[in-house]
Amino acid sequence: MKLGFYPDVVNENVTRIVASTVVILGVFSLLFPNLIVLGLLLLGFTLRVSYGPKFEPVAFITSKYLVPWLGISFVPSAGPPKRFAQLIGFSFSLAAILFYVNEFTLAYQITLATLVFFASLESFLGWCAGCFMFGLLMKIGVIPEEICERCNNLNFTK
Repeated sequence: MKLGFYPDVVNENVTRIVASTVVILGVFSLLFPNLIVLGLLLLGFTLRVSYGPKFEPVAFITSKYLVPWLGISFVPSAGPPKRFAQLIGFSFSLAAILFYVNEFTLAYQITLATLVFFASLESFLGWCAGCFMFGLLMKIGVIPEEICERCNNLNFTK
């Protein structure tokens, strides 16, 4: 597997479950600020941006074991917008760490609360703000339509 590979199609149900772990870790970090949990958030986003669910432990376990064990269906979703959303999550988690280390408490709390809010929308409602922004950026021509050409037909499984 080459560095930077991200699947064209991902399982929407897996992304929602993984988003719930972001919510849990984010809330924990708001209540009990510490670098370990913040580092786990950043590591998770870094791995998901780079490879999708292949090497990030929560996404891997969810996609390979939890979803099949629970009998949750494969719901195809375009990969590039999800990757864009992961990049935004990476940016927010990196900013949260920088604010925390530099003792900008209010900025840390606002940044992390924003991350938790949008991860909650993905997890509980299935609405991805990063995917929405990706679509808007495609409409205005910032992101070329070719980026998502391979994922336009989502009528197949895995």
